[in-house]
Amino acid sequence: MTTSFGSATSTVIPNDPKIRMQSFTGLKSLHSIALARNHRVFTLPFSAPSVIRAVSTPVKPETSTTEPKRSKVEIFKEQSNFIRYPLNEEILTDTPNINEAATQLIKFHGSYQQYNRDERGTRSYSFMLRTKNPGGKVPNQLYLTMDDLADQFGIGTLRLTTRQTFQLHGVLKKNLKTVMSTIIKNMGSTLGACGDLNRNVLAPAAPLMTKECLFAQETADNIAALLTPQSGFYYDVWVDGERIMTSEPPEVVKARNDNSHKTNFPDSPEPIYGAQFLPRKFKIAVTVPTDNSVDILTNDIGVVVVSDDNGEPRGFNIYVGGGMGRTHRMEATFPRLGEPLGYVPKEDILYAIKAIVATQRDHGRRDDRRYSRMKYLISSWGIEKFKTVVEQYYGKKFEPFRELPEWEFKSYLGWHEQGDGSLFCGLHVDNGRVGGKMKKTLREVIEKYNLNVRITPNQNIILCDIRSAWRRPITTVLAQAGLLHPKFVDPLNLTAMACPAFPLCPLAITEAERGIPDILKRVRSVFEKVGLKYNDSVVIRITGCPNGCARPYMAELGLVGDGPNSYQIWLGGTPNQTISKKFYGQSQSSGS
Repeated sequence: MTTSFGSATSTVIPNDPKIRMQSFTGLKSLHSIALARNHRVFTLPFSAPSVIRAVSTPVKPETSTTEPKRSKVEIFKEQSNFIRYPLNEEILTDTPNINEAATQLIKFHGSYQQYNRDERGTRSYSFMLRTKNPGGKVPNQLYLTMDDLADQFGIGTLRLTTRQTFQLHGVLKKNLKTVMSTIIKNMGSTLGACGDLNRNVLAPAAPLMTKECLFAQETADNIAALLTPQSGFYYDVWVDGERIMTSEPPEVVKARNDNSHKTNFPDSPEPIYGAQFLPRKFKIAVTVPTDNSVDILTNDIGVVVVSDDNGEPRGFNIYVGGGMGRTHRMEATFPRLGEPLGYVPKEDILYAIKAIVATQRDHGRRDDRRYSRMKYLISSWGIEKFKTVVEQYYGKKFEPFRELPEWEFKSYLGWHEQGDGSLFCGLHVDNGRVGGKMKKTLREVIEKYNLNVRITPNQNIILCDIRSAWRRPITTVLAQAGLLHPKFVDPLNLTAMACPAFPLCPLAITEAERGIPDILKRVRSVFEKVGLKYNDSVVIRITGCPNGCARPYMAELGLVGDGPNSYQIWLGGTPNQTISKKFYGQSQSSGS
C-alpha cells in the first residue's frame, strides 16, 4: 500500500546534545491527506547549537495497533538530529571508514563512501564528493579550487556528471573536512547533491543571452534555493556552524515560508522537508522549448518555459513522474517517462513545485526504497488523482498544458555567440573524465583568461565569456591537448555517455566508463562492415548497473550491466530522448 508518514513524538535526552530521538507512531493511508500540522516545543536545560528546539510533525489522523514497516534509512534519518548524528562523531574517529548510519547520512552532505573494488582481500576506503551547481554553472574560482583539490586530495582527475556537477573521487576520511570546507569557502557546495532530497537542478548549459534561456537559468536557481535544506546540519559538520552568507531572492523566501495550504511544518528548522526529508532522491530539470539537452522526461519534475509571441516568458508547462532506476529481475520496478501535469503562470512556479514535493513527501512509500520514487506513486494513483492531491497543496487548479514544438538534443559543442558580444566554446570530454594533459590545459586556459565554466548534462564542459581575440590562441592550445572541434571527433563519441562504475562505485556489476571506449570502437567497426557512413551515428549509453545514472533507457542503444562482462541490451530510444526503449536481450562481452 502506498503510504505517507504520520505523526511523531519527540524525546530529548538532556545530557547528550548529539541525540534528539523521534519515535514514529504510524504511516497514514494515501486515501486521506494530511493537511494539518502541529508542533511541540521543548525547553532544553543546556545550550548546544546543533540541537533543534522545535519540531513540527504531521498530525496522525488515525490510530493503529501495529508499528508500520519502515526502511532502515528512515530510522537513521529519524534518529539523526536532522542529519547530524552519528556522522559528526564518525568523521572524527581514526578508522578509514564510517558506520552504516553515517554512510547513509553523509549522502545528504553530498558524499558517498566507496572502496577500490579492483583490490582483493582488503578494502581501501575513500569518499566521492559531488558538488551542487544549478544549471551547471561553475564560477572561475570554484573551478580552480576543484582542480587543486583533485590533485591534493583526490585521484588527480575531475568527473563531469550527467547532472551538471563535479565528482571528486578518492578523498580519504581524514581529509573530508578540509576538502568540504575548502569547497564551501570558494563559492561551492555539496549540500543535497545526494540523499533523500532535491538533487542538482538541471538547465540548458549554454550561456545564451536570450530572454527564455536567462529565465530558465534563473528559475533553476530559484528552485534549487527553495528546496535547499535550512536546518544548518551541513555547516555544523563541515565548518563548525559558520554560515556562509548568501542572498536569496525575496520571492524564494516568501514561497518557502508560505503555509497557506498546509505544505509546511510550522516552526520546524526544515519547513518543507521536516525531520524525515523525502522518501527518496528527487530530480528536477528546467528547459526552454525544443531544447532537450536536459533529458526533461527523465526527471521527477520537468519544467518548460512557455513564452508569448514576443518571446516574453509567461509561465511553465510541468511534467511529472520521470525516473530511470530499476532493479534487475523485478518487473515491478521500471524506468518511466514524465507526463504532462499542467501549466502555471510564471509567478506561481515555486508554489507549484513545493506542492508537488509535499505530495511526494507525505504520500511516497517509506517502507521499501525500491518503490519510493515519485514515479511509483503516480503509477499507482494515476495522473488525475495525483493532480487532484497536488492541487490541494497548491491551492489552485492547473491550467491546460500548452502546446510545445518537437524536442531536439542540443550539445552546444564548438564555438558560438553568447549574444552579449562574447563567445562560448563547448568541449567534448569522453565520459566526463578530466585528467592528464587535458586537465592541465583546461586549468591554464581557464586561469589565464579568467573564464567561467558550465557543465552540460552530457558530461561535457563549456568555456564562457571568451573575447573574439582569444578564440585563435585558445583553439590552438586546446587542440594540442586533444580537445578538438566536434567535427574531428567520432560522432558516436559525441553523444555517448557512461557512468563511472568500476572500480569505485559500490553498486557496479560490470564496467561502464572503462569499457565504453572499446565498445564504441567495435560499434564503429560494425557500421563500416555494413556500409554505414562515418556521420551515421546512434546515441549509446552504458551503465554498470540498472540504476540508470547515465540514462541508458533513453538512448537508441542502451547497455545496462547485468553481470561480469555482461549487459542487457535496450533498444528503441530516439535521438532526441523522448521515447524510453524496451528490453531486447543480453550480450556477453569478450572482456577485451
